[in-house]
Amino acid sequence: MRTTRRPSVTAAAVLGLGLVLAACGQEGSSGTKAAPEATSGSEGCAPVAGEQLVVLEDDKMLQNTDNVIPAVNAEVATPELMAALNAVSAALDTEQLIELNRAVDVERETPLVAAQTYAEEVGLTEGLEAGDGGSIVIGAANFSENQTLAELYRIALEGAGYTVTVQTIGNRELYEPALEAGDIQVVPEYAATMADFLNGKVNGPEAEPVSSSDLEETVAALEDLGEQVGLVFGEASPAQDQNAFAVTQEFADTYGVSTLTELAEKCSGEATVLGGPPECPERPKCQAGLEEVYDFRAGSFSSLDAGGPQTKTALTDGTISVGLVFSSDAALGG
Repeated sequence: MRTTRRPSVTAAAVLGLGLVLAACGQEGSSGTKAAPEATSGSEGCAPVAGEQLVVLEDDKMLQNTDNVIPAVNAEVATPELMAALNAVSAALDTEQLIELNRAVDVERETPLVAAQTYAEEVGLTEGLEAGDGGSIVIGAANFSENQTLAELYRIALEGAGYTVTVQTIGNRELYEPALEAGDIQVVPEYAATMADFLNGKVNGPEAEPVSSSDLEETVAALEDLGEQVGLVFGEASPAQDQNAFAVTQEFADTYGVSTLTELAEKCSGEATVLGGPPECPERPKCQAGLEEVYDFRAGSFSSLDAGGPQTKTALTDGTISVGLVFSSDAALGG
């Protein structure tokens, strides 16, 4: 589950890697000072500026499985409807989701245009069985990635003979009750985050989290909770949008790191600067988790934002060594 859940499009959109980094109260955090010379070993790994960001592999599975998954009101969940939604899940992986986000957030296509172009490229509607031709309202959260996914769902459902409308509603606290009530019938969701949201709703805010790094376990818990509130879920896509830790390609090449294990082994030390949202040091999926699961020890922490322009600019400017991003961020595209 993510360190913070994005309330709006601003957390998913790339606002420009050239934006000026907001000051965070630490020396060099304004981006005005040159990055220190590269050092490694027991001293850690100093930041290395660069244009391209790459995600380090979470090889010990710190993060939960926030795979894209269709959430459906049980009353409309016919086999034909579910098959159409599952076709979207099968057509996407994380790299393709990054490229869709890049088309919208960087190249400024609309979610509708980006989805239509991609659907045509992959033949999304080919072979779909016709449904009952009913009317379906798809709800979307108010950030661009989710809106693009909703448009892909629309295209697939229209290909199966449904009349479909997409409505951008807002955050999960708004659209999930509407989904239960049947005011909307379909929503693009994220498995781990939705599982923990429903768990809190069904079992109380103090309930032990049910999501994990095991996708099958997470989806099983999600389906059980969904049954209690009148929701069903389609197949989980390989595409994920979850917490990830990025470095510049130049940093990865300089220090020879591609996984979080290698980061911990080679870069724990004083010169290494970790960047992320203010709550990162205490969060189990951020700095606290890196320390517990990987024994990664940053020399200092730079308080920035949750995968937003401050963190990405700090990486590219060479102000931080490694930063928290979202795994489907458009800045990770080529």
